Amino acid sequence: MVSKIKVAIIGSGNIGTDLMIKIKRRSEILEVAAMVGIDPDSDGLARAKRMGVETTHAGLAGLTKLPIWSDIRILFDATSAGAHKRHNEIVQKAGKLMVDLTPAAIGPYVVPVVNGEAYIDAQNVNMVTCGGQATIPIVAAVSSVADVHYAEIVASIASKSAGPGTRANIDEFTETTSAGIERVGGAAKGKAIIVLNPAEPPMIMRDTVFTLSSGAEPEQIEAAIEAMVEKVKAYVPGYRLKQKVQFERFGSNSPLRIPGHGTFEGLKTSVFLEVEGAAHYLPAYAGNLDIMTSAGLATAEKMAARQFYRKQVSHDF
Repeated sequence: MVSKIKVAIIGSGNIGTDLMIKIKRRSEILEVAAMVGIDPDSDGLARAKRMGVETTHAGLAGLTKLPIWSDIRILFDATSAGAHKRHNEIVQKAGKLMVDLTPAAIGPYVVPVVNGEAYIDAQNVNMVTCGGQATIPIVAAVSSVADVHYAEIVASIASKSAGPGTRANIDEFTETTSAGIERVGGAAKGKAIIVLNPAEPPMIMRDTVFTLSSGAEPEQIEAAIEAMVEKVKAYVPGYRLKQKVQFERFGSNSPLRIPGHGTFEGLKTSVFLEVEGAAHYLPAYAGNLDIMTSAGLATAEKMAARQFYRKQVSHDF
């Protein structure tokens, strides 16, 4: 039996708190040793204290002054893109690993089911965005059997599930997700849109993925998408197709005209998803939190197994 790797979470908001609870309940190799915030009255810090986790409201600088700092091997950043740049400098100088849940994108983009094995030796990995974690696997599935010339995603999340960090990073969200669609998803051109839905009662996270592709038939694409959905469900049980995958063919006699991109001949694929959260912190409608924290946890466990356990265990997690 190997000892658990101690981790710290920077950010005591929705994402950080959900992640803390998820690690406590699910992980067999990670242990939350500290929760970092800047608001002494935040619910996240209060919950951490009740769960026996060491806390500080003096930010990352405060954590570095605590004795537990020397024992922490991995940090999760659940704050903002701007703050992450400062946090990463401190973490890298200390020789620790960083899992970035902000759109800062300092490290390589990681989507566990697509390229989760590629960067487990990295010092800093970026989890793209909640919309990216939900939709990039679908784009990658289409790319695995076809040439994807264009991909567009629309992520709609309940307004109540979007904390101040998310709201302050809308531009970074769209930029990072668009880049992830291309770099990880394999699309030649990507576009991302986020919608904060104020509906009452709050609506479950819903994502729409459109791809324009050539080189594969609908049956091949549909099979690849369905297989990918099952892979994501392995760590996000509430991830599912809302309805059957839809196809529309465009030929030389009736090409699809795309503003700013000319005309397109080939297959348009429309995929409609919904993500139900595990309700570890916010209610089940907050699937955006669940898929982001689940992806971060899965990635950190792989990094820990590779970088810290490789000399202690002979099997892969």
